[in-house]
Amino acid sequence: MPKPTFTCPDLNSFCLLDALGLRVTGQQIRRDQAILECRLAEDDPWCRVCGGQGVPRGTVVRKLAHLPLGWRPTTLWVRVRRYRCADCARVWRQDTTAAAAPRAKLSRHAVLWALKSVVIDRMSIARVAAALASSWHTVNDAVLTAGRQLLIEDPTRFDSVKVIGVDEHCWRHTGHGSHYVTVVIDLTPVRAGTGPARLLDMVPGRSKAVFKTWLEAQS
Repeated sequence: MPKPTFTCPDLNSFCLLDALGLRVTGQQIRRDQAILECRLAEDDPWCRVCGGQGVPRGTVVRKLAHLPLGWRPTTLWVRVRRYRCADCARVWRQDTTAAAAPRAKLSRHAVLWALKSVVIDRMSIARVAAALASSWHTVNDAVLTAGRQLLIEDPTRFDSVKVIGVDEHCWRHTGHGSHYVTVVIDLTPVRAGTGPARLLDMVPGRSKAVFKTWLEAQS
């Protein structure tokens, strides 16, 4: 672009916080970590029971691992305001579901970044967890949940499949539990010369009945 158009610098947009309903109020940049103090962009002062207006009763901090900025683990310290209804005495907090799932420790952007890093960039869960300064189990659970919702449970992912390949894979080398899974891949792009094969499913077991049951479950 010979003559690019610039706008005013905006930390909220640069850090992808505006899409999470957050705005930055402070920052702490360390050598090995960055902390962004945030508040919710929208107030939530109305009682969900009686509709009365709430009175602010202080704030609590919700810490969320965010996608790394400059290869530095980034944490969001979201100050969530608490309210108390003046009419029915009900207490509630601002809604943070746009920023992260309930009880989640990763922001929604961090979850998508982790899923992309594992599926597309072929990074290990351990490497992603280190980049997010989170535990292995936290990242693994988030990636599995997001992958199931966005990839496995996608109702359109079988629409263009015309040729499939089947093989077995030994995924457990210990003496306990099932050792094999049946791997089903889409060979349609390979046959058409448009791209590589893609994984469709992995089913526990390696018998003919396992594959037949999988086939009967498809449209």
